[in-house]
Amino acid sequence: MIDISSASEVARATLYNHFRDKHSVVEALLTSEVARIIEESKRAGTPADALESLSISISSDGALAGLREHDPVLIAQLLIHSEHPLYLELARAIYALTQSQSATGLAMRWLLGQAVQPLTPEQSREQAALLVENTLF
Repeated sequence: MIDISSASEVARATLYNHFRDKHSVVEALLTSEVARIIEESKRAGTPADALESLSISISSDGALAGLREHDPVLIAQLLIHSEHPLYLELARAIYALTQSQSATGLAMRWLLGQAVQPLTPEQSREQAALLVENTLF
């Protein structure tokens, strides 16, 4: 929490008034980021464009980069909770693109893997196109 308050230039007391611990800060940040990337993907044209947009957003997200570097255990814990509301919200958005449970599951695993091993924009584009072409979309 000390690092977060320093980086955000907010007093620790103020930070604790809004969040009880570091996990709560990360949860709020992820909630905001998931909502943002879902809205971004809705503006994409095709399912491949939407998956590419999601992939690039996840792979280039600064908050996830910070978690990978400073708290990989926390990011691992967040990725395994398939009943978590954020996971389910992202899955619903992908299902809206795919209209297939199996394609949604495959796309979710592909995207979540990028939280720990990001792709380049070129890889995102190529893999999103392959995913759409070679699955049940």
